[in-house]
Amino acid sequence: MILVTGGAGYIGRHAVKALRQSGFKAVIFDNFSTGHRSFLKDTPCVEGDVCSAVDLDTAFRQYSIEGVLHFAGRTLFPESHLKPELYYQINLTGGMHLLEAMKKHGVKYLVFSSTCATYGIPETVPINEVCPQVPINPYGESKLAFERALRWFHKAHGLEYLSFRYFNAAGADADGEFGEDHEPETHLIPLVLDAALGRRPEVKVFGTDYSTPDGTCLRDYIHVMDLATAHVKGLQALMSG
Repeated sequence: MILVTGGAGYIGRHAVKALRQSGFKAVIFDNFSTGHRSFLKDTPCVEGDVCSAVDLDTAFRQYSIEGVLHFAGRTLFPESHLKPELYYQINLTGGMHLLEAMKKHGVKYLVFSSTCATYGIPETVPINEVCPQVPINPYGESKLAFERALRWFHKAHGLEYLSFRYFNAAGADADGEFGEDHEPETHLIPLVLDAALGRRPEVKVFGTDYSTPDGTCLRDYIHVMDLATAHVKGLQALMSG
């Protein structure tokens, strides 16, 4: 059984589907602050918060957990500037509670949903894995702090882990079961589609001084099912040594 924290959210729920397609059994762990109960379908779920050691212990006691895909966390970098305490509490302290629960219950495999925001403003483009990590917001800082904790848990306790520092996820599974559904919606593709459908009056484009042909920003996207599949393959790689 694989525990998927934040498994009722956009990327987490697609990862649950990818796990099941690969022959794994999955259990969702989510507090539904941003996740959707309608995403559960027939997947078992423990309603809980990563900031609660008691909730995490309940999940590990209730199910025979072999590995973890960790998606739970706050992800809005503008919000992180206004509420840095919230981002450190959930992304770092909550992550530490998860690691303690894994250690307590003898679970050795973790795939962490990190972010390209750990790199900050890149020195070179395209970014590769060895580029300096110099975050420019509390969101990226809190994710990087947890990445560093993973390295020390590996050295001290034998944790086997991977961190994926990806860019913007987009799209939905081919069956159309799940998709992007955020409140408030901040992702560009849903905003563009909403404007095209007349659900909002306009799409605002910010920035005029980027080093691009028209001065506006360029974004890199990865399809959410490619991302979900990568997490599953990462877990398989860890579990196979």
